[in-house]
Amino acid sequence: MKMPAAFAPLQARWTTLEPREQALIRGAAGVIALAVLWWICIAPALAVLRQAEAQQRLVNAQLQKMQSLQAQALALQSQPKISHDDALRALETSVKQRLGTSAQFNIVGDRATVTLRNTPADALAQWLAQARVNAHAIPDEVRLVRAAPPGAAGAVNAPAIPSAAAAWDGTVVLSLPAQ
Repeated sequence: MKMPAAFAPLQARWTTLEPREQALIRGAAGVIALAVLWWICIAPALAVLRQAEAQQRLVNAQLQKMQSLQAQALALQSQPKISHDDALRALETSVKQRLGTSAQFNIVGDRATVTLRNTPADALAQWLAQARVNAHAIPDEVRLVRAAPPGAAGAVNAPAIPSAAAAWDGTVVLSLPAQ
């Protein structure tokens, strides 16, 4: 086998080396080749294999959440249609029951605006769920700010004191079923 002219000086140097030196160079080249093979081919595959189980658990959790959301969507779609008036009555009842005096209720066309003042977060969450299920009302616009804790109204730079029951001020605009 003929070597290109560029390798002629290397081949000449190779032939002048003793067999022991040639064996050492071959061994070093073999070690380098194995290291490159490890870094390029084997190590990345092993890293993927090590992470596969954790990624599989994550994907399974995401799949379960998506299936749960799908079941909820199908349940909402299978609910019977209600009239605009029935939805309005159901929404008004839910506001009175769940939010009480902390909310004011206004209707304009097929949209309802609920103004909240110091409404407990738990009551707000339960009301939103009830409004969605019973009145088929869909939140279009929500503007909420956390209500100041009692006694902090006059303090401008009062530190935020975490409380067990958070409260909200603001407005929630809901779309009702079409008339």
